[in-house]
Amino acid sequence: MQHRASTRRALVFVLLAALAWGTGGPTGALLTQYGGLTPLATSFWRLAAAALWLAPAVAFRRSPVRPQLAANPLRHLLCGLGLAVCQLGYFTAIPRVGVGIATVVALGAAPILITLFARERFTPALFAALAGLILLSATTGTTNLTGLAAAITSAAGYSLTTLVSRNTPDPLTTALLGFTTGAIFLAPFAALPTTLTGWLLIAYFGLIPTALAYTLYYAGLKTLKASTAALIALLEPVVATTIGLLVFREHLTKTALAGAAILLAAITTQTRSSRSRV
Repeated sequence: MQHRASTRRALVFVLLAALAWGTGGPTGALLTQYGGLTPLATSFWRLAAAALWLAPAVAFRRSPVRPQLAANPLRHLLCGLGLAVCQLGYFTAIPRVGVGIATVVALGAAPILITLFARERFTPALFAALAGLILLSATTGTTNLTGLAAAITSAAGYSLTTLVSRNTPDPLTTALLGFTTGAIFLAPFAALPTTLTGWLLIAYFGLIPTALAYTLYYAGLKTLKASTAALIALLEPVVATTIGLLVFREHLTKTALAGAAILLAAITTQTRSSRSRV
């Protein structure tokens, strides 16, 4: 019974993380528009602001940062490296292949890489989710080898931070150390926003789609299989697409609607399967 409750809680954590991540893309776009930041500078501030948000929370809980860092410094170094590479790869890919292809390759390749390296089983729900993602992000983007390589690199970074953060004893401290390390890696791309709106957007970007989302995701990884968590996290593009439709009045094609429906069905199936196995 306790394990069942733990699994349900982990599923909720990952679902909430995906919902929060879904607001990240629109926030990044607004930062470019109203904050005068390049995508790479936005990536730095995303991680740096998240670290600043989490630092007081970790101090309030009196979590032992130094002992955890000393116990496994390589884990936190790789976690931060994965976060930085994920950001760099994605934003490098977008201007070369377009948002749609960058999203399909980066988000679609990650569950495959995670499943392979975690030596977990490929499920029909995973393949259905990938098909839905492709339809949802259907685009006339261009083929560019550098852009495709960058998107795959982004997927590798996301996979790395997922795999090394499994079974972490303290997700909050793990997230703080990962964000701090990642921000250090991205520091060469730092630039100050030019408006007050830019600073407010940075504060939100660091808190909700980053600090909160990744802490919940790492907490979910304590119980769920890495491949299951990565599949459920594919809810993110559905949320981002919905925001684009409602807030930015973007056009959603019938193909994209079908893709969203397939993706949601696959996530629902995987979630129910995870609950039934406990």
